[in-house]
Amino acid sequence: MDTFLIKATQLILAFAILVIIHEFGHFLFARLFGVKVEKFYIFFDPWTELFKWKPKRYIGGLGKKKKIGNYPEEDVEEKNENCKADSSNQENLKESTDSEGDKKNQKKSFWGDTEYGIGWLPLGGYCKISGMIDESMDTEQMKKPPQPWEFRSKPAWQRLLIMIAGVLFNFLLAILIYAGIVYATGEKYVPFNEAKLGMAYSGEARKIGFKDGDIPLYADGEALNNPLEARMKMIQASKVTVLREGKDTVDIRIPEEFIFALDKEAKSDTAKIAFMTYRIPVRITQVAPGDGAAKAGIKTGDEILAIDSIATPSLDIFLSSLAGHEGKTVDIKLVRRTDKALPDTLTIPVDLSENSKMGVGLEVDPAAFFNSKEIKYSLLASIPKGISMGTERLSSYAQSMKLVFTKEGAKSVGGFGSIGSIFPESWDWIAFWNIAAFLSVALAFMNILPIPALDGGHVLFLLYEVVTRRKPSEKFLEYAQMIGMGLLILLLLYANGMDIVRLFK
Repeated sequence: MDTFLIKATQLILAFAILVIIHEFGHFLFARLFGVKVEKFYIFFDPWTELFKWKPKRYIGGLGKKKKIGNYPEEDVEEKNENCKADSSNQENLKESTDSEGDKKNQKKSFWGDTEYGIGWLPLGGYCKISGMIDESMDTEQMKKPPQPWEFRSKPAWQRLLIMIAGVLFNFLLAILIYAGIVYATGEKYVPFNEAKLGMAYSGEARKIGFKDGDIPLYADGEALNNPLEARMKMIQASKVTVLREGKDTVDIRIPEEFIFALDKEAKSDTAKIAFMTYRIPVRITQVAPGDGAAKAGIKTGDEILAIDSIATPSLDIFLSSLAGHEGKTVDIKLVRRTDKALPDTLTIPVDLSENSKMGVGLEVDPAAFFNSKEIKYSLLASIPKGISMGTERLSSYAQSMKLVFTKEGAKSVGGFGSIGSIFPESWDWIAFWNIAAFLSVALAFMNILPIPALDGGHVLFLLYEVVTRRKPSEKFLEYAQMIGMGLLILLLLYANGMDIVRLFK
């Protein structure tokens, strides 16, 4: 239960951050162009909300203050209607609105006349822009004459920027997060050419031609040396070239749906390797008191060479060799480094537990064995690195999206459960921000798709208007919005339904 709460909390927090930034993009550009924003909500608020607040504004000075909205022209319109029969009142109203003194005293609020709140349904959020057909489907407002502070009254280029702003802010957020991560942690990795034992591959990777010990060289002709960037490039490539047995180069064709096979494998109980990992020696880092290794005299720092005469030069071979020895005694051959010039080589009988464990901790960091490369980024240098990482993630995500329309891709679609599962089981801020940045990229890409009800749908219609100089009718936009919302609801039900199906399976 604790694990579930930790993952759920991370998911909700990440969504809240992404929604705030996305909707603030719309809000900011709307207000810059003088468009009224009626509501700004984190999460949805059907029927009721958890919290709401609306700031107050005033006009006047020296004790003579009068509450007004953010858009004084609204008050003028109403007063003109009420004062048509009274010419003196109209003259007074004109004088009061045109006077230089009131212009100086008028307090213009960037945030005023907008209701801010938090909804109870954590599935997104929204920014209700006046005079726009959106998910609120406020058709009554659209029946009234257009007002100068409404979205529909603004030039097409301004409306286009307002709609693009949410996607733009999500992408900028991802860049900012990636830049912050590399500034705070830098990069440290073992280049492939320093991996003396090569790489170990998962079962699905071996099925398509990879062999344990292969060292990746190229993905579609692009040189590979940084594992932090290479995995996704290899998975999405059509051909990967590897160095085999230190002498031969071998080309491996990557099936289009390989990424889904890996995803399925990663979710299985038998998965031991996620695509590939470094092959490293077997070094003891911890010995549990009272277990088989401690009783046999194994010490921290020992390196295991073999089990029952079966050589275990790398960790992956060692772990697989333990299988089938449940509750048995095995001979462990190891090397122990001492103050002497030459290390001692020992063979020690060790009792294994019922699940083939001997009670040791093992070194898993390749940098403990091989030459590593460490890069520190200054604040200035972290920005182009963040841009590079954000652009690469966006490109990779866009490439993988085409596979969703395949049979295997449709099966792999997931909802909030699948998204929540990628967060770590214990709180790790670096991991959290990494995932949040990726989700921000994904949200940006999904929102710009030309589907009615998404930002991309509005952008599509606005581009049509810019090119043809003809605005689609409001009735057409209403129907398009309803169709788009219907499609999104069906997709949401399908994705979360697949999570439920996988849960029961």
